[in-house]
Amino acid sequence: MSEYPSFALSHTDLLQHFSCCRLCPRRCGVNRLAGETGYCGQTAQLRAARASLHMWEEPCISGAAGSGTVFFSGCNLRCCYCQNHDIALGQTGREITPRRLTEIFGELQQKGAANINLVTPTHFIPLIAEALQQARSQGLTLPVVYNCGGYEEPEALRLLEGLIDIYLPDLKYFSPELGRKYSHAEDYFERAKAALAEMFRQVGRPLFEESSAARPLPSHTAPDAAISRESCVTPVYPADTPLLRKGMIVRHLVLPGQVKDTKKLLHYLHDTYGTDIYVSVMCQYTPLPQVAHIPELNRRVTAEEYGRAVDYCLRLGMENVYIQESGVAEESFIPPFDLSGL
Repeated sequence: MSEYPSFALSHTDLLQHFSCCRLCPRRCGVNRLAGETGYCGQTAQLRAARASLHMWEEPCISGAAGSGTVFFSGCNLRCCYCQNHDIALGQTGREITPRRLTEIFGELQQKGAANINLVTPTHFIPLIAEALQQARSQGLTLPVVYNCGGYEEPEALRLLEGLIDIYLPDLKYFSPELGRKYSHAEDYFERAKAALAEMFRQVGRPLFEESSAARPLPSHTAPDAAISRESCVTPVYPADTPLLRKGMIVRHLVLPGQVKDTKKLLHYLHDTYGTDIYVSVMCQYTPLPQVAHIPELNRRVTAEEYGRAVDYCLRLGMENVYIQESGVAEESFIPPFDLSGL
């Protein structure tokens, strides 16, 4: 696990980042302290939609007990196909204080969570850093996961150095056109490359529990990579599932008709990081009502498309890869953003 910082940024130091917000590559420059909102749609007040044990992450993140997940409201990407559409737009959520967030971390630890999992946290980095510092001083010992869309500002990520154990970013697009069309971020790939480099600098190579070993590439029907429909009430993975304590997993969601783009991203990750990271290649894309007017997105990824992506991993010789079996593209896997645990 990371060595946690012996210093603590003051509340004033942390909040100054909101007065002219540059926390993400949008660099909106708004005064969120005064209630202004930029692209993420959020002020300087923490807002979240759910805090609970989450069973649907990669095996080494969820384990048997579940990941202690906090879903934050708002997003600096707001991809048109987002499965968390309501919270990405900031339409769902409750305002909480950093003190309450610290308490939530402790409550999730008491429930037996495998880790603390921060989902779409980018626009609240200073307040989350404050809450984590307090939680560590009050006995939080779990690894902390930073779960994001990959569109990050390295300077902002440095505020978290020593506080994050596991980075879990997306790498969505290689093509600037896809970034522009689906996430209003033509510079997505270049920004994400820089962000991933900073994340890796902070956490380094994967470290599992002492009894754990790196997993080989499973077949695309491997049961340990599957997500069951009953996972909302029962553990997805066996009790002896190795848990990641430190490192980086890069997620890529295969989009309909975009296998060529997927291959370029996989090639980049393999060439750049080799076996120093894990890669999660996902087939769970679900066409929700908001993409009904976008013909190429208004369908699921076919088994043939996903199979081509998996085959490319094999041809590259990628070893540390998580893949999913067919049947995971279900709207029922989207958690209810009902303010639970807040």
